[in-house]
Amino acid sequence: MTTDTQAHIKNLINDNRIILFMKGTASFPQCGFSYQVVNILQSYQTPFTCINVLEDENIRQGIKTYTNWPTIPQLYINGEFVGGCDIIKECHENGELKPMIAAAETTAD
Repeated sequence: MTTDTQAHIKNLINDNRIILFMKGTASFPQCGFSYQVVNILQSYQTPFTCINVLEDENIRQGIKTYTNWPTIPQLYINGEFVGGCDIIKECHENGELKPMIAAAETTAD
């Protein structure tokens, strides 16, 4: 991963309270895992940013290196890596995701 790509990813994460690196877009997810995470996030009715990694190979590979996490989607809330699809689903089901999202909404004001 180039330094420019790493800096760009860092800026995207820092500039967006809730950001999802995914395959496709929120309105047209292009993999089942991205689809599941989008549905979970939409259930909270709070804005979030999506980055379609299929549009930029540097971002697609760079985000994996940035977090040392091999899969996409990847969710960040308030600059912190939350996880991929399985972790997000687990956090949603056990109630841990809701306060993270609420904290992001609070810091956005």
